[in-house]
Amino acid sequence: MKQNKMERCILFICYWGLDDGLTTSTVLPVLDVLESSKEVNKIILITIEREHVKLRTTLTEQSKVQHVPLYSTTGYFSKIKDFTIKQNKLVKILNRYQVNLIIGHSSQAGAMVHKLGKESQVPYIVSLFEPHAAYMLESKVWKHYGLKYKFQKHWENLQKKNAFGLMPVAEGYKQELVSEGIAAERIFVVPCSVEPELFKYDLQRRIEIRRQLSWESATIGIYVGKFGGLYYDNEAFYIYIRCFELIPGFRLLILAPHPQQEIHQQLQKHTLDMAHVHIASVQHHQVAAYLSAADFAFATYKPGSSKKYLSPVKIGEYWANGLPVLLTEGVGDDSDIIQNEGGGATFNLEKEGSLENAIAKIKSILGDPVHRQEIPKLAAKYRSPDKIKEAYSYFFKKLNNKQA
Repeated sequence: MKQNKMERCILFICYWGLDDGLTTSTVLPVLDVLESSKEVNKIILITIEREHVKLRTTLTEQSKVQHVPLYSTTGYFSKIKDFTIKQNKLVKILNRYQVNLIIGHSSQAGAMVHKLGKESQVPYIVSLFEPHAAYMLESKVWKHYGLKYKFQKHWENLQKKNAFGLMPVAEGYKQELVSEGIAAERIFVVPCSVEPELFKYDLQRRIEIRRQLSWESATIGIYVGKFGGLYYDNEAFYIYIRCFELIPGFRLLILAPHPQQEIHQQLQKHTLDMAHVHIASVQHHQVAAYLSAADFAFATYKPGSSKKYLSPVKIGEYWANGLPVLLTEGVGDDSDIIQNEGGGATFNLEKEGSLENAIAKIKSILGDPVHRQEIPKLAAKYRSPDKIKEAYSYFFKKLNNKQA
């Protein structure tokens, strides 16, 4: 039976596992938008699951979404193997469901999507499109002569040339892509979104958690995420030290996936009082309660020219909860938003006094009695899921015009 050209069977490929935090925070909002679209009749969700992950049996009860996991190997060449070995499986899935649009969620997934789209002649879109190779090189995780960097850079260039649509997460990266000769009509900026209701400030949870910690009157800073890679490691703990020195009654909350012993070692190395630090590893849906307990938040990224193309999920979540953000200078569009509209303070560790000035700015914001009500307006303005809907409506219309 021939499909109506207005109905789309979408193969959605995500390069993370179902239990990965990035899947929860960036994939599920997109699936909600696609599932609600009248133009979409089926979504085949492909996730790349690592061997150690215990897979949930279902993603959602929504009838349009069917989850098909593919299992990855581990080790240095795992990403290259994913690209080469799994293509046959993806071709079978594409043919079985008569897929007429492929979406790769991230430029890593886009590597697999490009090869599949080229061979099948099915158009593809890359969402969450970022210069991942540049991120990893600048952060000194990859070397410029390494296979990972070379392959990822090559695949990103192929996506730039051949994707029907690209969805970078920052206006700065759109401008860079256009300067490289990519037509502006192939690009739609979609920052990492946040559901305001999921992360809104909860006074009752604030009282409960602060009481549990015996930090009822403290000024609490919270960090959510990893150390190392794209993020500061040793430097982050130096920043914490300065907060302890400059903010009366300061206490630190760390929600991180690392083994607690690793973080304890860093605290000891930097002679931080562990009685004034609480470390936890929680599920994504539990993060909002800890944000409510905090007073401000850290987003401590390693600096670099490519970091202006980021759209950190955590910043949207912090803002939705009403938290001012202490952010590295030059990160995504968010640095400019903070400098022009508020919502935190930016710092540059290479500039003398910059961190101290930023901490002073955070203290000033905390003294404003309405800041907790005003800052969520930034999340609503810049991180609304409505942007996802606008982007797919735009590309669906372009596809319909092409097929007419």
